[in-house]
This record gives sequence, C-alpha cells and structure tokens, in this order.
Amino acid sequence: MNRILILLFLLFCIFKAKGQNTLIDSLAYKKTVKFKYESLIIPTVLIGYGVFGLENHSLTLLNESTQNEFKEHIDSKFTIDDFSQYSPFLSVYALNTFGNKGKNNFKDRTIILGTAYLIMGGTVNILKHTGNVERPDGSSKNSFPSGHTATAFMGAEFLYQEYKDVSVWYGISGYLVATGTGIFRMYNNRHWLTDVATGAGIGILSTKIAYWLYPFIKKSIFKDKEVTNGIAIPFYNGREFGLGVTITF
Repeated sequence: MNRILILLFLLFCIFKAKGQNTLIDSLAYKKTVKFKYESLIIPTVLIGYGVFGLENHSLTLLNESTQNEFKEHIDSKFTIDDFSQYSPFLSVYALNTFGNKGKNNFKDRTIILGTAYLIMGGTVNILKHTGNVERPDGSSKNSFPSGHTATAFMGAEFLYQEYKDVSVWYGISGYLVATGTGIFRMYNNRHWLTDVATGAGIGILSTKIAYWLYPFIKKSIFKDKEVTNGIAIPFYNGREFGLGVTITF
C-alpha cells in the first residue's frame, strides 16, 4: 500500500507541478547530466552478480551460508526496512523544505524521481513475476529481486545527485541507509544476497537513467512555463510514512 501511495503522489506531482514558488525553491534546472559509461560499472556488476547467482552453484551456496549466519543471530524481526527504503529520497524533499537547496527545483526533481520510480518499479515487478525464486522464509516465490533494496538505492542515488555539489556526505549517508535496508531484508529472512545485490543495481541504474532522460522529457512533454507554488513535507502518523504535498495553481 505504501508503494502505491508513493507512486500516486509522484504521478500527481509530475502532471500537476508546472513550476515553483521562487521563495520556496529557487534553483533552476541549469544543466544536463552527461552520459558516462563508467557510471554503469557498479550497477551492472551488482545486477550481473544477482542474475548469475540464480544459476551458479557457488553463489547459491553463498546465499544459503549468508542466511544461516543471520539465522544464528536473529532473536526477533525488525521492520525498519519497511520505512528506511523511502528515507533517502524523502530526505531530498525534507532538506529543501528546511532551506537546504539541492540541484533542482521542486518540479524538476519530482519529474526525475517519478521517472526513476517508474523505471525501477516496472523492472522489479517484471523480474519478480518471471523469476520464480522462493523467499528464504518460504512465504512466496517472488524473492528476486529485492524491491525494498531497489527503492532505497534509487533514493540514495537521487540524494547523491541532488546534493553532491553541496556535500558528498549527503550521498554517503543515503547509501549507508540503503545498505542497511538491504541488510535488514536478509536479517528478516525475506531476501537472499543475490536479491539484494540486484535490487541495489536496479535502483542505482534507474536513477541514473532518469537524469539522463530528463532533458528529453522536459523538452518534449513539459514545455509550458506556468508558475505553480508547491511544498512537500515528509510525515509519519504512527502507522504510515510518506509525503504531504501542497500545490497552489
């Protein structure tokens, strides 16, 4: 349900947020992100490891030994990964809300995030429905890849891209949270190591693709310059974690 709410929010922002209040968010999208082949190395290696691990006996044994290590130290489950998966990309909106401006304005970053989310979500769901990999706890056969991990690393790369010119530590903190999310997916006996590695690769790659595509998306779809006031605020009501958004036309 949380995934559906987040996706609906992003789609709403993409098609409704046609500008921004300069008092709230004054940075304009000034330059494109150049395609660099070397930036594909890490996500490609992660995805390749996970895919290769589906059929490789040695990596399958590594999956099992990793889970056994976690089982030996598991006393109770911690569902923090259900929330931490969203925290990296929500941090971008929180930082902007409190005056710490990133690379892009509200409209631009929301379109980029929405594009990344659609790429990531579509890829993960297709693989889950075609992979037929049983979860470590035996609850279902849609273990591969880890959607929580993909969401977390998508957000970590988004946080890095938006704030790398401000401080690299923002990106590092996002990646630490994303890594923790992946570890907790294994700790909670929901995913194998190969699931988590592939999810991380998909998440990173989805955000990179979104930044590369955005200049074309903006030029071909979002041509108008109508100004819209908008603000996004993270919220937690004790049961659900998400974003509150106010947009005035």
